[in-house]
Amino acid sequence: MKTIQLSLTTVGWKESLSTIDIKPNLCILFISPHFTRKNEVLDFLNKSFPDAIFIGCSTAGEISGVTVKDETVSLTAIEFEKTQLKKVSVKVQDKECSFKAGKTIASKLKKDNLKHVIVLSDGLNVNGAELVSGLKSKIPDVSITGGLAADGADFNETFVIDNEGLFDKTIVGLGLYGESLKVGFSSKGGWDSFGIERLVTKSKDNVLYELDGQPALKIYKSYLGEEAKNLPGSGLLFPLSMRTLGREEPLVRSILNVDEDDQSLTFAGNIPEGSYVRLMKANADRLIDGAKDSAESALKSAKKAQLAILISCVGRRLVLKQLVEEEVEVIRETIGDIPNITGFYSYGEIAPFQEFSPCELHNQTMTITTLLEC
Repeated sequence: MKTIQLSLTTVGWKESLSTIDIKPNLCILFISPHFTRKNEVLDFLNKSFPDAIFIGCSTAGEISGVTVKDETVSLTAIEFEKTQLKKVSVKVQDKECSFKAGKTIASKLKKDNLKHVIVLSDGLNVNGAELVSGLKSKIPDVSITGGLAADGADFNETFVIDNEGLFDKTIVGLGLYGESLKVGFSSKGGWDSFGIERLVTKSKDNVLYELDGQPALKIYKSYLGEEAKNLPGSGLLFPLSMRTLGREEPLVRSILNVDEDDQSLTFAGNIPEGSYVRLMKANADRLIDGAKDSAESALKSAKKAQLAILISCVGRRLVLKQLVEEEVEVIRETIGDIPNITGFYSYGEIAPFQEFSPCELHNQTMTITTLLEC
């Protein structure tokens, strides 16, 4: 397995691509929505590497090495020597199609030697929790990692990258096959809960209507104080911790939208009735510690790596601000100098908490996937 990591800008991108001196069979591209040469880059790559698979998505910030940038492309060219690849893309009409789309992708990728699946999804028109449930229904014993495409903090329009171009309302799944591939993964947060735990008394999928029998938005605003006037954007700074009976670790859910008319909150993942939620807040030190914990946990799954794919939440970036690169730097210190690092800031992260845990949709986490071919 050979990898080349590049950070492309609108000036000099063609010269940078011309330095690729391997024969990649996979290119991963995390592209800023504001990068103006998207189609030109894809056309150049298609002509230069006609046999390669291209996957990727839009971002709320691009990770390349230990840098976090905007208006760039984080490109990873990978030449696998023993691992087989298969890509599947599915178009969805709306969020109601999410579970079926996950089942379809998993069914098409399922084979005896399927080692791992990477999934990248539209971030606004897909219910990430239902997507993950659909994937797990067909490949319950296969590790799955990935994330939801982002659009900065605008929540306006996201896209997924396929060989044929850039598409919204699309989910791409990549199957990696063979015993020569070693995969590590983890997902950790670093947020602190506060306030009392409340019972979800009315919800439908990812829309929360009532807590303890009271309007959800009214209760949520009472905790936010002055920040309530900045909703839904300020909701990224105050996610919910969700606990369901029988689950060992709580999941974190980020707010995507609010509805003043019915006093509801819309989240990136499901909030089932009967679950318990608490508000969360963060400080920079705890988030950076969470990134370090994620890196250490990923190393337990696979001791060495040639590539690390980082998917972190846009909410973490909003909290960390100018310190954002510190959560990438602490991962570099933990995993060592050898692996190339790529990644993006997302609207949702898909991964198990750690080895032997089931795959889940997360928000506000640093998710790490490491790859090693041996």
